[in-house]
Amino acid sequence: MKIYTGSGDRGKTSLFSGERVSKSDLRVEAYGDVDELNSVLGGLVASLPPEELKLTEEIQRIQSDLFRVGAWLAVTPGSSVASDLEEISEKHSKLLEAAIDRMDKGLSNLKDFLLPGGHISAAWAHVARAVCRRAERHVVRLSATSAKDSESEQLRAVVVYLNRLSDYLFVLARHCNRIHNISDRVWEK
Repeated sequence: MKIYTGSGDRGKTSLFSGERVSKSDLRVEAYGDVDELNSVLGGLVASLPPEELKLTEEIQRIQSDLFRVGAWLAVTPGSSVASDLEEISEKHSKLLEAAIDRMDKGLSNLKDFLLPGGHISAAWAHVARAVCRRAERHVVRLSATSAKDSESEQLRAVVVYLNRLSDYLFVLARHCNRIHNISDRVWEK
């Protein structure tokens, strides 16, 4: 099978459930951002030292969750494909909260705004956080157009998950700087 088909040359793409929509459709914007976020997390994982195996596995689990989010965003509500997908639920957000609490224990109290950066892994985490926030905004916008209650509930769960994930990524950036003995850089007003 060839990677290029030419079917998108006129600005249309197929959703996971088969419908053709504009590449500027809110749904495509949302799952495109989630795909970008997943790719940035791949860069983050590649920048981690080999001894950070548990952290690598945790981020790869999040990447798998993001594939679920993307697949769910890429289907038309009510389609047979949608009913076969595992939904993102409160348990996914709770796992992020537990990871945030675990990493936060080793960090100093935050009193100022931080400049993104430090170790390359922390910089990747900050980029991921910004992309995550954009994905969240697009899902919120998509949610405002949703007419189906079942889709609205799942979109709300995805918004909560992405909101929690952006918090996780902020704390992860600080954690990455800490494990590399690099101080967070405070914004000088």
